Amino acid sequence: MASQLQSIGQVLKALQEEFPDISISKIRFLEAEGLIAPERAPSGYRRYSRMDIDRLAYVLRAQKNHYLPLKVIREHLALIDQGAEPPAMEAPTPQPMVVTQSPASPESDAAAARRSIRLTRRELLDVSGLPEATLVELERQLVIRPRRGTAFYGREALTLAVVARKLTSYGIDARHLRAIKMAAEREVGLVAQAVASSSSRRQPVSRERTNDVMQLVMHAHAALMQSVLDR
Repeated sequence: MASQLQSIGQVLKALQEEFPDISISKIRFLEAEGLIAPERAPSGYRRYSRMDIDRLAYVLRAQKNHYLPLKVIREHLALIDQGAEPPAMEAPTPQPMVVTQSPASPESDAAAARRSIRLTRRELLDVSGLPEATLVELERQLVIRPRRGTAFYGREALTLAVVARKLTSYGIDARHLRAIKMAAEREVGLVAQAVASSSSRRQPVSRERTNDVMQLVMHAHAALMQSVLDR
């Protein structure tokens, strides 16, 4: 059985034809997220079975072709592990990114997810597939920045890097994303003003109330954009 196990370099080579942007950093990132769990040789090197490679390919297809978030992919894999069929992955429909509040915890899933990602600059480039020159321009435009007080990048930076790479094929560059960032800052100001004005000493400003208003604003933003497109 051991002879059938493959190194991470062999896995990378096997997947590159279907997933040209795959990198060792991305494979390790997906492992850190708990989506794959390769064996470890006594020397400490990762060793991947055929099942590990198929699982990794499933994750990459769900991301590339259907834009599923890792939380949903993790739910699919849990069903597979239980011997059940995962939900069919249909053609993606653009949806607004929504920050939800976990009923089981005072801290949102989004906040916990932000802490779970800690990428160096090189890892951010490898995982996202973003050219370094584009990242330099995005940083110059203050669209992507490391976490405050650190040299590491979080989940938002990774999301922006992936989106920026995909938008370049449509002629949308760092300057345009800077304009989107400024619009987002105005919307955040509106949210903060609404939450502050509706709060009182008995009901002070909270992250949960801010997230609630932000969700409504984001839904309105997406609906208005779709309405304009449909004219």
